[in-house]
Amino acid sequence: MTIIAAADGSALGNPGPAGWAWYVDDSCWRAGGWPHGTNNQGELMAVLDLFRSTAHVPQEELLILCDSQYVINCITKWMSGWKRKGWRKADGKPVLNVDLLKEIDQAIVGRKYTFEWVKGHAGHDLNEAADERARAVATAYQQGVAHRAGPGFPGAREEERSQERGKGPEQVPASAASSVTVGAPAGVPSLGSGAASVKADRSTRPHFEPTLFGEAGIFGQADLFSELEDDASTQQLSAEDTVLALERELLRPDVRADIGRIGVLLHPDFAEIGSSGRFWTRDAMMVALEEDPGEPTELELLSADRLSENTILLNYRSFAHTGSVLRSSVWLLDRGQWRLRFHQGTVEG
Repeated sequence: MTIIAAADGSALGNPGPAGWAWYVDDSCWRAGGWPHGTNNQGELMAVLDLFRSTAHVPQEELLILCDSQYVINCITKWMSGWKRKGWRKADGKPVLNVDLLKEIDQAIVGRKYTFEWVKGHAGHDLNEAADERARAVATAYQQGVAHRAGPGFPGAREEERSQERGKGPEQVPASAASSVTVGAPAGVPSLGSGAASVKADRSTRPHFEPTLFGEAGIFGQADLFSELEDDASTQQLSAEDTVLALERELLRPDVRADIGRIGVLLHPDFAEIGSSGRFWTRDAMMVALEEDPGEPTELELLSADRLSENTILLNYRSFAHTGSVLRSSVWLLDRGQWRLRFHQGTVEG
């Protein structure tokens, strides 16, 4: 069986409020977006999410209809060469949208797929359906209203877990669909509840306190991705040290304000119970962090425990002008990438 799907992206202003979507039929599609992004980022994210949403049926071949020559060439022609050059182009300059491309590179391993270029806005039914949904998300972000996320692919992991939580993806508001926050001071939400609009009440927007190592540079270390892209450095890091470096990178204000990087570091099923007692989703956290990435704090590591081959638990204490908070983070190894799955903060008395 071949799964035929269209993938498309949209950005109002390019860059600006952005959306992405893939579409098989009216009962099988998904869409999402960010408050600020580019059309190419939307196109790439649509393809990435399609691969992830069909990861549970790897034996099925994908026929991906795409109106972006950029996306098709990135994946089918250029990506292998960029990898050999350390993700740099022929002129030595860094590849754009590298985080999304690295995620796609992992997602396509072992998959059967074909890309077919279709002319955009030319009446192709599947392409028009994907484009309509991507533009609807971008427009929703522009207007600060909720958007439809779609039913997803039958049997996909994210869809199943959304149902287990008793909350379908369409219930997540557009204003909370792209930011992250791990840990907030007392009385302040962390991730976003998925039911509250960040823009509607800035007094309760999350404050993401850095945790493990604090501000980059406090200990004179390079940023996370500079370290991990160096093969020699990567080989010297244990799994625990790698996770510590990732937590440190995630908790830097400049990284927390970067949706692309946050999207890589947070697990698709990420959740947080903030120190205020509220439950936050991944999407809500991402939006909130972009608006208020927080400021550096001092951190004290308490323990780093290997719960299983693919799971590490970090416990630590963070210090800020509001007081100290005890924090726990659970990191999972997901398709070769350590990603933050759960975070919780408790204010110390």
